[in-house]
Amino acid sequence: MSKEMKWYRALMVLVVCLPLLWLVACTGGETVVSFDGAQAYEHVEAQCDIGFRPTGSEAGWATGEYIIDVLEAQGWAVETQTFTYRETPVRNIIGRAGEGDSIVLLGAHYDTRRQADEEDPSVPVMGANDGASGVAVLLELARTLDLEAVGQEVWLAFFDAEDNGYLDGWEWCVGSAYMAANLEVEPDQVVVVDMIGDADQNIYYEHQSDPDLQEELWAIAADLGYSEWFVPRYRHSILDDHVPFARRGITAVDIIDFDYPYWHTTEDTRDKVSPDSLERVGRVVEVWLEGGEAN
Repeated sequence: MSKEMKWYRALMVLVVCLPLLWLVACTGGETVVSFDGAQAYEHVEAQCDIGFRPTGSEAGWATGEYIIDVLEAQGWAVETQTFTYRETPVRNIIGRAGEGDSIVLLGAHYDTRRQADEEDPSVPVMGANDGASGVAVLLELARTLDLEAVGQEVWLAFFDAEDNGYLDGWEWCVGSAYMAANLEVEPDQVVVVDMIGDADQNIYYEHQSDPDLQEELWAIAADLGYSEWFVPRYRHSILDDHVPFARRGITAVDIIDFDYPYWHTTEDTRDKVSPDSLERVGRVVEVWLEGGEAN
């Protein structure tokens, strides 16, 4: 990694963490936090500021370092999982925290598609929604989750090499498939968040997701007043990062807004992402994990 990229990464982590340090100072060390869409959006901007982030690129590696630094600043134990796919280095990242007899894995991919599905295939995809939005939700949950209330071990999994399917013989979901195939301990439940920041948000049931857990999450969304955006009807069947876990018999759900007109185009930029959309998804997952009241 270049010296300039290292300085940039350190600066972005400082910008993200300063509000938390200020809050601790002002409350005598006792913090009361909940998911904040505006703070999640700062993580979207930080990733986009790094640039295009395809697997194996310097910017992709820097994004992984950014994720690691944010997790560690919030007290999560981090490990990485590295391997090579089609002569390209791949790195999954897992943050772990909390205690309990069960494990829940929240997942998102952080790589971006190296080639837009447009007339000029030399132009990559910024991936503000397709990649950065899911990562942003997980990083904000790293800050806000009340792990005592959760009562489970939580894994925040950031998958690499999800988004280059069909390009030069690449498969989809390479990072998550590798993680699922190499689990030493299986999580009890998996929830993947992907492409959830669209300002015109419409999140439907997905056919390859566990129906009972899906219904539970959408019911929480309804209790939170989000029925306009979480629509309890089936619409798509999607090969996404939840599928490798579901194929192992693990209860898995994909929270995804696949009705996104800028998917895999050069127009997938930060102006298409809404802090309100990030907050709705984050709050649903937060309430579900903490087992609290939707208010």
